[in-house]
Amino acid sequence: MNVELDEIERVTHQAMVAHGASPEVSASVARAVRAAERNHNRICGLYYLESYCAQLKTGRVDGTAVPVVTQPRPSAVRVDGKLGFAQPAFEAGLPIACEAARSNGVVGLSIEHTHTCTALGYFTEMAARQGLLAIGATNASARVAPPGGKSALLGTNPMAMAVPDGTGGLAFQFDFSTSAVALGRITMAAAAGESIPEGWAVDADGAPTTDPSAALEGSMLSAGGYKGYALGLMVEMLASGLTGSRASVDVPPLKAPTGPPHDLGQFYILIDPGAFDQEGFSARLTQLGAEIASQEGARLPGSRPNPDAPVDVPADLWNKIEALRYDAD
Repeated sequence: MNVELDEIERVTHQAMVAHGASPEVSASVARAVRAAERNHNRICGLYYLESYCAQLKTGRVDGTAVPVVTQPRPSAVRVDGKLGFAQPAFEAGLPIACEAARSNGVVGLSIEHTHTCTALGYFTEMAARQGLLAIGATNASARVAPPGGKSALLGTNPMAMAVPDGTGGLAFQFDFSTSAVALGRITMAAAAGESIPEGWAVDADGAPTTDPSAALEGSMLSAGGYKGYALGLMVEMLASGLTGSRASVDVPPLKAPTGPPHDLGQFYILIDPGAFDQEGFSARLTQLGAEIASQEGARLPGSRPNPDAPVDVPADLWNKIEALRYDAD
């Protein structure tokens, strides 16, 4: 069924409030869910809302937490999310981080002790729309085994980058896991009774598998073998090492209704092109875009805008989401 984005945001907000989140926190998360659905990122949109609501009711996430922002150095901004949602924590720190980036050229923005941020690219996009080049990293529950191993060590550990176009928009962006695929792709395949491609995961004995259920009992694999593994390690140190939040091996299952808080971190590097060679940056960006566009069928990643058109939502999922507005007991 087709659902307007305004309706997705409205129902998400109502469901969050019904389950104990403050109106301000609910609005922040609802905007992120709307953006995920607009970008056809179903795994990070409505698919996660039932989990948010269940964990609000059990207290696994604090829906009324007020983030605390500090700036220990001119180029370092830290936000303690107080075990609440990542979206309001980022929004609290972004204005200060943007000002610091414009003053110093580069700033590190550390988002600490929060619930999973879900779609990392949502945050780098916000920074890029402020005219800053943004790179982000976060970790998750250990699901990925090191090459040659069979025990999970790293999360899917996504990284994202968004590049401003100089006019308040995006030149391009990307957001991807350093695992071969996002975990949600495997869980959705298991729920649908579908197989997965070889190269995504190994079973509990470390043998390659195309069975998503066996993959969930085993471990996922890094994208590109050793290269993806190295990027996953880099993300791990940025997201957990610099933020003081949980390491992947210590992160509890993210969607379980009960359990300890996620206590995850995200780390962002924000760069003001104007502090370096703004003319050269703009010229190279224009040149790069033109040369890619000259090849039929090629484009910069994320450069095609997603219109605010209605999106297709499975009827059973939408019915479940609508019920969350009332079923808080």
